[in-house]
Amino acid sequence: MRDYGKVSPQFWIGETGKRLRKAGAEAQVVSLYLMTCSHSNMIGLYYLPVMYIAHETGLGMEGALKGLQRASEAGFCEYDEASEVVWVIEMAKFQIDATLSAADKRCKGVQNEYDAQPENPYLVRFFERYGAAYHMVKMRGANGVQASPSQAPSETLGSQEQEQEQEQEHKKNTNPNGLVVVSRADNVPPCPHQDIIALYHQILPTSPAIRDWTPARQDHLRTRWKEDRERQNLEWWQRFFEYIATSSFLTGKATSAGRKPFCPGLEWICKAENFTKIREGRYEDMAA
Repeated sequence: MRDYGKVSPQFWIGETGKRLRKAGAEAQVVSLYLMTCSHSNMIGLYYLPVMYIAHETGLGMEGALKGLQRASEAGFCEYDEASEVVWVIEMAKFQIDATLSAADKRCKGVQNEYDAQPENPYLVRFFERYGAAYHMVKMRGANGVQASPSQAPSETLGSQEQEQEQEQEHKKNTNPNGLVVVSRADNVPPCPHQDIIALYHQILPTSPAIRDWTPARQDHLRTRWKEDRERQNLEWWQRFFEYIATSSFLTGKATSAGRKPFCPGLEWICKAENFTKIREGRYEDMAA
């Protein structure tokens, strides 16, 4: 967690600031939060579930989503629903500097912060934007392309034709609400993590509460969502949790012989082997 974050007065009166003001109070609050929250970093590219925004700003889910959408439309940030990663596009420039000398120790810090991020669709674009300025040595994504410190992004993708292709791809990956999402050739809708978590808490209130929805946990749920068309709607998950609620074993009310009662959390439920056993009826209550 950073000790502090820089916020320029231009946030309120600059061109982007004016667009945010026009976009509404939610957009301003969310944008200010993205630059100063405890989850952020100096490069402005980081993992941030929407539920964190909703809780810590007090906007609630509806207000957080609205603010995030409007901030995206204003060009302040982009958000990928699949990886739950946000990119505050100009944040690195203001938090670090426009450019650094090759000897500046912050260059290594930028590379380390970049390398630590989960897979997301902004890795290549971040490198293209800041790689030369911060003397970054390795670009992630795009099959792990390597770049020397002296190799500018414009030398990698410098032609006008390539820039047009990138712009077209960006438009294709933007939904009507302004949030940028990962394109999917198979048209699988993005996994609504927060909605499923809300159903889990509502239907299984005695099960462990979700506090940190880490990338590893996301992967389990996203995989279960993607591997079967029937599961790609919230009604299916509601029925699934309601089925779990009928099991004394899965709700901590009973146990197998010789075992202590245990109440599994959503991560355990979504792991492939456990998920299959639940659907096979292995934990159903036995008839009296």
